[in-house]
Amino acid sequence: MKRNIVLAMTAVIILGFTVLRAPVAGESEGEGNKSVAWYVANIKEAKKQNQICFNDTTLQSTENCVNSLHALQISFKGNN
Repeated sequence: MKRNIVLAMTAVIILGFTVLRAPVAGESEGEGNKSVAWYVANIKEAKKQNQICFNDTTLQSTENCVNSLHALQISFKGNN
């Protein structure tokens, strides 16, 4: 019984951190991560995000940086 309670509390804590995590640097509150498809459909935003990532190398591994770069590569080189 105690084990079930501990597992449930652990799950609640992990879920809480996932849902209520602090925004990553370069993201405004509530903005969230954009998909590659979103960036392909919004090339101007992809270029802006890519410039932010280029200027701050600590952001380059974030989901928005990776997705915006991939979208730009698809848009300008094709998907090959």
